[in-house]
Amino acid sequence: MQPTASKQKAEFLYQQVIELIKDMQAQKVLLPGEKLPSLRKMASNLNISIPTVKQAYQALEDQGLVEAREKSGYFLTVLNTVYSLPKRVKLSREPVTVNKQALIEQVYSAIHQPNVIAFGIANPVAAAPTDKALARTMRRVMTIAGASVINYGPIDGFAALKKQLVHRYLGFGIGVNIDELVITNGAQEALAIALKCVTKPGDVVAIETPCYHGIIELIESLGLKALEIPLCPDNGIWLNDLAQALEQHDIKACLFSTAINNPVGSFMSDESRKKMVDLIESHNVVLIEDDVYGDLHFTAKRGTPALAYSKKGLVISCASFSKTAAPSYRVGWLIAGQFAGQARRHKRALSCSASLINQWTLSEFIASGEYDRNLKVLRQRLRNNKERMRWCLLNAMPKNTRISDPKGGCVIWLDLGQGVDSQKLFLLALEAGISITPGLIFSASNNYRSCIRLSYGVQWSERIEQAITTLGALAHTLKE
Repeated sequence: MQPTASKQKAEFLYQQVIELIKDMQAQKVLLPGEKLPSLRKMASNLNISIPTVKQAYQALEDQGLVEAREKSGYFLTVLNTVYSLPKRVKLSREPVTVNKQALIEQVYSAIHQPNVIAFGIANPVAAAPTDKALARTMRRVMTIAGASVINYGPIDGFAALKKQLVHRYLGFGIGVNIDELVITNGAQEALAIALKCVTKPGDVVAIETPCYHGIIELIESLGLKALEIPLCPDNGIWLNDLAQALEQHDIKACLFSTAINNPVGSFMSDESRKKMVDLIESHNVVLIEDDVYGDLHFTAKRGTPALAYSKKGLVISCASFSKTAAPSYRVGWLIAGQFAGQARRHKRALSCSASLINQWTLSEFIASGEYDRNLKVLRQRLRNNKERMRWCLLNAMPKNTRISDPKGGCVIWLDLGQGVDSQKLFLLALEAGISITPGLIFSASNNYRSCIRLSYGVQWSERIEQAITTLGALAHTLKE
C-alpha cells in the first residue's frame, strides 16, 4: 500500500483513510468479511497517527461499512438491505408420516463425489482444520497409553472426557451428574437414543421447520410422525405456534436446535429459550435439544443450553465434537438425566461403545487448551466466510432472492423464489461440479421447493467464488 494520506489535501486525514478503504472495497482489494489492516499497520503505511486511523474506522463503523470485533480488529461488512430474509411458513395442521430417505440418499451420494465443490455438506471444521494438532495429540496418547488405547471403552464413555464435559457445563451454571452423561457415536446417535427413550413408533414429535434433514430421516426410520413448528429466520421457534401445537396435539417430544438452527442459522436468545422450556415442561413434554452448533456462535455471548432452564428434568441435551473438532472421530454425547438408565441400554444395543482412542485424544486436546484456541479461530473464519458468501450471492443470484443472515454455524439458506425448482438446480449444479442441498429435504412435508442450503464451511478461494457465480448463472436459467 502506497502512502496516500496528505496534510496538503483539502479533506481531513481521517476522511482520506475512509476514502482509501472505500476505494479498496470498490476495486475488490478488500472483500466483505475480510479484516482491515490493523490500526498500527495502517498508520505506519500512511505515515499518520493511530488515533487518526481509529477515528476513520469508527466513522466507517457508524456508516455500517465496518464492524469492530472484540480482540479481533475491524472487518468489512455486507450491507443487509439488498435481500429480504426467508419467509415463515404456516403452522402444520396435522402431523405427517415422513418419506424423504430416497432424496436424502441422492444428496449424500453427490456430497462425496470426487473434485466436487462441497457446498452440500455442513462441515465447519473444513474452514480451520484440526488434523495436525489432533495428530500430535493422538501420538502422545498412544505413547502414554500403549495397547490399552485400542481396546473397547466403557459403554457410557471414557471417564476423563466425561469429566472435561462436566467442567464445561459448569461454565453455564449447569451441574451435570457424570453418570447421566453418555458418550455416543456422534450427535446423530445421541438424538436417536434420546428419541428411543421417550417415544414409540406412531408417536408425534414436534420439529422446527426448516429442520436439519438428518433429524427428519431419523424420525422416519423410527416410525414416528413429525409436526412442523415454524421458525423465525432471526430468533428461532415461534413460541405462539408452539403453544398452539402443544394444546392441539398429543406431542410426546419436541426436538429443536436450541442454539443455532441448521439450515437457517437463526439464534434463539436465552430469554426465549427459557420461555420455550417452561412452555414445553408445562405440558409434561420432553425437550430434546440439538446443541451441536452452540459453540459456533457469531453473537457476543454463547447461548445457554436449554438444560439450564429445566425445572422438571424433562430436557435431554445432545451435542458432539463433529462440528467443532473432528467430524470423522464420531464422538458425541447426551445428558439424559432421569432417562440415563434407558440411554445406556440403548447405547449398548446400538453400538456397544464409542472409539476409545478418539475419546482419549479429544480429552487431551481439550485439556491442553488447543481445542478452545482452535475454536476461536474457527468461529472467526466461519464468520468471515459467511460475509464473503453473502456478498458473492448478492452479486450472483436472481433478483428477489431471499437469503438468511446466520448468527452462527456454517450454512446459509436461500429462497430463490417462484420458478426455481431446487431439485433441478441440484442436478444442474452437480453436472457443473458443485454440490448443494435442495430445500425439500429440510421439511417433513413438501415445503421449500424453491430453497437451497449452502455451506460456507470451506477453505475460501477464487474457486469457491467462481462456483457461486456458476451457481447463480444456473439459477438464472431456471428463472427464465
